[in-house]
Amino acid sequence: MPHYMSNDGMELAYRVRGPRDEGGSPTTVICLAGGPGRDAAYLGDLGGLDARHRLIVPDARGTGASPPSPDPARYAFPALAEDVEALRAHLGLERFALLAHDAACATAQAYVAAHADRLSRLILVTPGSRLQGELPDDAERIFESRATEKWWPDAYVAVHLLRLTPSSDMTKVRDLLRRAARMAYARWDAPQQAHAAAEPDQLGPVPRAGFWQGVDEPTRLTMLERLREVNVPTLVLTGDRDAVTGMRAGELVAACFPNGTLRPLHEVGHYPWVDEPELFRPIMEQFLDTGEP
Repeated sequence: MPHYMSNDGMELAYRVRGPRDEGGSPTTVICLAGGPGRDAAYLGDLGGLDARHRLIVPDARGTGASPPSPDPARYAFPALAEDVEALRAHLGLERFALLAHDAACATAQAYVAAHADRLSRLILVTPGSRLQGELPDDAERIFESRATEKWWPDAYVAVHLLRLTPSSDMTKVRDLLRRAARMAYARWDAPQQAHAAAEPDQLGPVPRAGFWQGVDEPTRLTMLERLREVNVPTLVLTGDRDAVTGMRAGELVAACFPNGTLRPLHEVGHYPWVDEPELFRPIMEQFLDTGEP
C-alpha cells in the first residue's frame, strides 16, 4: 500500500482504486471511513464507483494499515481533517471531491471549514448530527418500526447492552455488534451479511474512543459558522431504513451548507452502496460529473 507523511511525521496508508487521474478533476475522490475508528476496507468499491472515478481511500490513524498515533489527541476528528490535507498535498491535487460516511462526515465538515477552496464536491453519506449539537430520535423510531421482524428482539437487547458496555471491553462490544448488525441494513441478503460479518474485527477501540475528544463548544460553533459560508456543491444522502443515524440528522447537516442538497433514499439503510448499489452509484456519478444531485 502507498503511504503519505502527516504533518507530525507519521506514515499513513491509503488505497487507490479505479482509473488514474493526475489532473485532480472531480473524478478524483478522497473517501473517508467512519465508525469511528473503523478500517476503511468496509467501504469496498462503493458500489462500483471506482469504475469511472479514481478513489483514494485512506486508513485513518490506528486503523487498517496505518500505525497508532503516539499522541491520542490526533485521533480527534479536526486532527484527522489535517491528515486529509496532508494527503491532498502528497497527491498533488489542487482540488478534489471528498466523500465521507457516518462519523467521518464530521471529519469532512472540519476539513471543508478549514480548506473549502480545495474542494470541488462534498458528499456526506448517512451522517450523524453530533457536530450540529442535536441527536434526533428518528433512528430509534425506524428501529422500532421493524419490531415484527424475527431478528429484532435480540438486536434490541444488544443495542441497549452496547450503551452500557465500556468501549475498552472490545470482546463484548464485538459480540453485541454482531447481534445488532441487522438494524443497519434494509435487507439481509448475502452482500449485507458478508459486510456486517466483517465489522467487529475492523474497529479500533483507541481511535474510536478518541474521535470526539478535545473539541470544545467555541470550536464547534466556529466550525458551524464557517460551514454556512461554504459554497462547495454538497450532497447529503440518508436512508429511510437507517436505524443507526436516521434521516433527521442528515437534514440538519444539509441545512448547514448554502449549496447543500438532501437526497433521501427509499428502502436503504446505513450503507447505501451495499443495500442498493444500482441506485447509489448513478446518483454519485451524476453529482461528481455535474455538481447536480
